[in-house]
Amino acid sequence: MTPEIPKRLEDITSFIVMDVLERAHELEREGVDIIHLEVGEPDFDTPPCVKEALSRALDDGSTHYTHSLGLLELREAICEHYAERYGVAADPDQVVVCSGTSPAILLTFAVLLERGDEVILSDPHYACYPNFVRFLEGVPVTVPVYEEDGFQFRPEAISRKIGPRTRAVFINSPSNPTGNLLSAERMKAIADLPVTIVSDEIYHGLVYEGREHSILEFTDRAFVLNGFSKLYAMTGLRLGYLIAPKHYVRTVQKLQQNFFISANAAVQHAGVAALRESAADTARMRDTYNERRQFMIRRLKEMGLGITVEPTGAFYVFANARHVLTDSYKLAFDILEKARVGVAPGIDFGENGEGYLRFSYANSMENIAEGMNRLQRYLESIGAVRDCNC
Repeated sequence: MTPEIPKRLEDITSFIVMDVLERAHELEREGVDIIHLEVGEPDFDTPPCVKEALSRALDDGSTHYTHSLGLLELREAICEHYAERYGVAADPDQVVVCSGTSPAILLTFAVLLERGDEVILSDPHYACYPNFVRFLEGVPVTVPVYEEDGFQFRPEAISRKIGPRTRAVFINSPSNPTGNLLSAERMKAIADLPVTIVSDEIYHGLVYEGREHSILEFTDRAFVLNGFSKLYAMTGLRLGYLIAPKHYVRTVQKLQQNFFISANAAVQHAGVAALRESAADTARMRDTYNERRQFMIRRLKEMGLGITVEPTGAFYVFANARHVLTDSYKLAFDILEKARVGVAPGIDFGENGEGYLRFSYANSMENIAEGMNRLQRYLESIGAVRDCNC
């Protein structure tokens, strides 16, 4: 008799971007050259000051457990960063340092949700968000957001979905997959809703027009998720953090102690260096991303892909390809097999993302240009290039 898999795990969907990447790797092992525009991972090396701090920490013996909340110096640096960047006051005892932002999401929903409680998400959204909620036996409730509105949450649409089991609204600005930002006005209106806000701020610092806002500028009834993977090109070092309302911190801490103990000690020292010493490096990376962003948007528009509101943050372009094929899964894999370009299908990010493709510009300008050339040839071969909408 085959053992049954718990239902909450059966409901977990695959991360299709990883399916695309894994098929791309299979093709590469066969000798096929693939241009990777599917994965949201910085192509830059980690800043030298971060690597030097990590090396020093290892030499100094930072190979043991830290306080379960994280090194006090790092928690203080995080609070200093939020004070300087956003003018908000957080206490170091509100900060929980984690091995990446994903454990911070898990801890957040573990303290918020009972079985059957609801979390409101935008649609499209980061592919993994609903699975965190489902794993903890919560219910994802989606609110469609639209291309013509810059994929911004409409506060009134959220309000209509709030019910007796609603425990949180999950926001992400700049957004994955769209690269768009929530305006200050909409963020404030969302903060005024009678529900806890969970704000994923992992792409903060990667904004090319305008300014991103922290939810803590508008309310203290919020959980902030952030980390070092994107802005500081530290994906493999696995360092993130949670800023929680004081009422929840002790409960979060007990979960951290039981399930994770503490984040990597030496990497936490590297995080301090990232916050305090890497400004020149992150500015250089941001400027380069912006050049790639502008180039990619122009090329995609020239091919006739729909971009009504240009993305101004993160490192993604979410382009409407419904005139090519409404089945984005099939289209993404066809592009991979025939054009040798990896892209993410919109359906990975929710039903309202169907018919879109997500392109990452976290790759070199040379590779992006080659990827755009291959994509254009593919679209021409199937008669799907239409008049430029730029």
